[in-house]
Amino acid sequence: MSKRFIYALLALTLLTSVAHAADIWVAPTGSDRNPGTKEKPLATLNMALRTARNLRRLHDASVQSGVRIWLRGGQYRLHEPWLFRPEDSGTAASPTTIEAAPGEQPVLSGGVPVAGWQKVAGKITGLPAAAQGQVWMAKVPLVAGRALNFRQLWVNSRKATRARTPNHDNLPRLLSWDTDQREAVVPAAAVGAVRQPGQLEMVLHQMWAVNVLRVRTLTVTGDKARVTFHEPESRIQFEHPWPRPIIDGKNGSSAFYLTNAAELLDQPGEWFLDAPRGQILYWPRPGENLSTAQVIVPALQTLVRVAGSLDQPVSHVQFKGLTFAYTTWLRPSEQGHVPLQAGLFMLDAYSLQTPGTPDKKDLENQAWLGRPPAAVELSRAHHTGFTRCRFLHLASAGLDYQSGTHDDAVTGCTFRDIAGNGIQLGKFSDEGTETHLPYNPTDPREICTSEVLENNLLTDCGNEDWGCVGIAAGYVRQATIRHNEIAQVPYTGISLGWGWTKTANAMHGNRVTQNYIHHYAQHTYDVAGIYTLSAQPGTVISENRVEEIGRAPYVHDPDHWFYLYLDEGSSGITVQDNWCPTEKFLANANGPNNVWTNNGPRVSDAIKQAAGLEPAYQDLRAGK
Repeated sequence: MSKRFIYALLALTLLTSVAHAADIWVAPTGSDRNPGTKEKPLATLNMALRTARNLRRLHDASVQSGVRIWLRGGQYRLHEPWLFRPEDSGTAASPTTIEAAPGEQPVLSGGVPVAGWQKVAGKITGLPAAAQGQVWMAKVPLVAGRALNFRQLWVNSRKATRARTPNHDNLPRLLSWDTDQREAVVPAAAVGAVRQPGQLEMVLHQMWAVNVLRVRTLTVTGDKARVTFHEPESRIQFEHPWPRPIIDGKNGSSAFYLTNAAELLDQPGEWFLDAPRGQILYWPRPGENLSTAQVIVPALQTLVRVAGSLDQPVSHVQFKGLTFAYTTWLRPSEQGHVPLQAGLFMLDAYSLQTPGTPDKKDLENQAWLGRPPAAVELSRAHHTGFTRCRFLHLASAGLDYQSGTHDDAVTGCTFRDIAGNGIQLGKFSDEGTETHLPYNPTDPREICTSEVLENNLLTDCGNEDWGCVGIAAGYVRQATIRHNEIAQVPYTGISLGWGWTKTANAMHGNRVTQNYIHHYAQHTYDVAGIYTLSAQPGTVISENRVEEIGRAPYVHDPDHWFYLYLDEGSSGITVQDNWCPTEKFLANANGPNNVWTNNGPRVSDAIKQAAGLEPAYQDLRAGK
């Protein structure tokens, strides 16, 4: 055998060994004692990632073309977030890919099943007469030996309604709002048969947001009821100026509804968690059989966390074809929820007796904010991506690129049935930084840069927090948001920017183009399909299609809505060639160098028809 032949054989062997990535298989029916092959898969996500980490640590030849973790179909119930560290990074030539097995649908779930349902034969104290004999009962699931608390419940993947009144959009209104006594007065008829506050919550509509206020006292006298609230939300609610409750506004006073009391469970599809008794009550919808139905309540707040550092980021990790579902968020149950805008909730906020801050001499208020959690969170990461993934049945945000990320892409994903924002992108305000101060970090690596969101479908987002949006982008740089479709959202479709400031900050060079936004503002006003804040020179908003504004009957000013809206401090932005039915726009307290060109119904039909999902992604609309 010649040396030439031997060398050729060795070269062929080497090429063969690196031509395919290392394949690690996982299945709900597998075992972590298995080798992780297709025939003998592992059982858990953590073991699969540990296996991949070890292959890279040992410089195994199989990883030279990458590592693929294949997930077979079925439910992967998580008890803690699936954590990706810097050691789990791939490279451009050798990425780590977590992918659904061909033709299968793996679901990463934070939910817990509720079993043992029985129809209640006897009378239940407090339950309305119409519900007596109709409801079913189950014990609250135990997690780690303790009764689970939760704010959502799904029956056969359909979200049920937490018991509330009224059950329609004809909401009652505040009669008065006393900031000194920290007390609200409402019509007695609005509280129905409820006389003890118990677990009762008021969801109060305030301009462009809604608040969740836990009721502390309820006193009914004649045709009025006086309501006070628990701390800390009571202090924040009565001290902060924006957004605020309206009394005797253009369209009446602020509207509200009440939720989370047995007395309010009065129609099919509603449920109530009786926490002191450890019981769940549910009135099934027509056709639902709780003896066989899949009932899920959420237990885990975040399913996946990708967390590196600025010096050691997580890189080149891709997620494909996965479903992220059933997350919880309990802060509203524990501390109330008083948001400023786009779901960012106030930790402290108040009016200034003497206006003026370091950035704005006439600013009359200050606020410090918290960030809502997400099902999937990434920080200090780059060259990551989500392709053809689904984010479903979530109690807060869907996907969140928080800070220190760059060159990531979210493509062809579906975001549906989400209580908060569909996608959160970039820094808004750190908890210790007043929210109107411009963000411009000394280390530019902290800025979310060159991120791409394209061909995603976002629908039914913000279905609990009506101040949330489809895509919420804060201080981002050179972000591209294109060819997405956003529909059935309570407030704005795309919100870009933060800070309400004309001062130079981290933002510049963003592009929002060829998106289709429709059926937005379903519950709020002071709103637009595309909305901006603060200086962001070189930003372009072009060739978008915006139409079909919602018209909730309880908004304070029915005419104060827009297709395109450059709000406070917006500067250096070009708005051109956007199609909408009429020229209904707003430029409020803008900075310099904004350019508006050719927007409205005269924009070409070709631009109108090209907006939204491209042909290769139209199948998302059919739920395929």
